[in-house]
Amino acid sequence: MSTFRKSIYALMLLFFVQGCIPAQTVTQEPPAAATFAPLPATSTPLPTPTLIPAQTEIPPTPQPEVILTVTKGNLYIRRGPGLPYNQIGVLREGESIRIIGQDVLSRWVQVQMPNSQNAGWVSVMTDFTRVDGDLNSVPNFTFTDWFKPAFIKNCTEHDLVVEPGDHYLYNLYTNSLTLNEVQVDPGSYTVHDMFLPGAPEIQRVEVREGMTVYITVNGLGVSHNCP
Repeated sequence: MSTFRKSIYALMLLFFVQGCIPAQTVTQEPPAAATFAPLPATSTPLPTPTLIPAQTEIPPTPQPEVILTVTKGNLYIRRGPGLPYNQIGVLREGESIRIIGQDVLSRWVQVQMPNSQNAGWVSVMTDFTRVDGDLNSVPNFTFTDWFKPAFIKNCTEHDLVVEPGDHYLYNLYTNSLTLNEVQVDPGSYTVHDMFLPGAPEIQRVEVREGMTVYITVNGLGVSHNCP
């Protein structure tokens, strides 16, 4: 056998032997748990809080007062803005009072009554008052508490005249409200008998809202009920 053939056989035998050796089982160890070094503690300072100043409320600028002064005689303070309302007070000549409102439908102003929390109304349409200040700065409103009408009725057999106002009341025989009855403003009145000479005063009456005052005795002292 030649040397070349022997070499070929040796190599084939070597390959055969290596194919018969069982494969080795390789056991892989699990990786070690990772360890981390703790991070160094760091202290970050918080920002300094910014204080927001409280909002300052600016109070409204007060309006200058508007003052009413009585310049002549005395002046009634009434419950509402008009003569048909009851009198609830009196302002004497020279007295002053603060105006707190005005009626949009008339030239009457609302005033703070002296030494009281109540308010009343006076007219600024007369020569008896003076207003100091800007009346346009006073609040406007409409007074809706309407007055209650008052009347004086003649129940006698004589014709009468009621003063002030020169109201002529015919006797009861006219049997007509338009002739022997008159609507008046609250206040004081005197009644005169036109049947007698000189038309003497026979009665004084005080009239308030919602009243009807009946005149039942004439100047001769004769009484008669109203029909």
